[in-house]
Amino acid sequence: MRSTLARLTLFLALLLPVYFAVAALGSRFGLFDWKFGLGTMIIQWGPRLIIGLLAVAVLILIATLVKSPRKGWRSALVAVLIPAAGLGYLAWVRGQSEDIPPIHDVSTRPADPPAFSPDLLAQRALTEDVNPVVDLTVPMARLEKYQGPRFAEMADQSLGQVAAEAYPDIQPLTTNTAPATAFAAALTEAQSQGWTIVSQDPAAGTLSATATTFWFGFKDDVAVRVRADGSGSVIDVRSTSRVGLSDLGANAARIEAYLTGVSARL
Repeated sequence: MRSTLARLTLFLALLLPVYFAVAALGSRFGLFDWKFGLGTMIIQWGPRLIIGLLAVAVLILIATLVKSPRKGWRSALVAVLIPAAGLGYLAWVRGQSEDIPPIHDVSTRPADPPAFSPDLLAQRALTEDVNPVVDLTVPMARLEKYQGPRFAEMADQSLGQVAAEAYPDIQPLTTNTAPATAFAAALTEAQSQGWTIVSQDPAAGTLSATATTFWFGFKDDVAVRVRADGSGSVIDVRSTSRVGLSDLGANAARIEAYLTGVSARL
């Protein structure tokens, strides 16, 4: 009986990653919205499932070890390790999120960010509970999304200031390359990143695109601007999440990876 229970517990433990994958991919492919997939299935139910399964697995492991014949303890041990690893990962994510400001809008030039095209803004407007595209120099106390005591310490700062302090390496890319060549590299790299190009204007040196995350299918919008700078060019980027208050650093990481890729093409 103990061996059978150990195998059953292991089977349930192996289903745990499947559960989280279903929550993420179900949101991505439209089986349910992200609020249910992330908010309900993962944030609300996920920790309870992990802790409950871990407790059961520990009890089964003890049961297989306290009395001979000690059969099934290996299965029970693996059944303990799987939710324990999941719990450790959740703790790591929580720790990371505490070091990252709860923002979702990052630009290389907060005082003068690239503008999203009208076509892209129209697509954003179709999204339920979409994040508004705001002035990055406005104090956060004046922004609807950032009301309440949680943001009291940042109330007098703008989103641009908060992002600049959190991600000091996010800076414009200056190059000796002519604007037309720089724009071609910027467009090619955007396509290489897998972004959907919504609009482009080579003459103005601007493009707007949408990046879709693999997990949950979150859509983050990106604006790129290439301008002449002396005998060369300067490239600026803005990346903004359509939904969700905090991006866990995803927009800053996207800009950094993108500009690194563009630089390699110049």
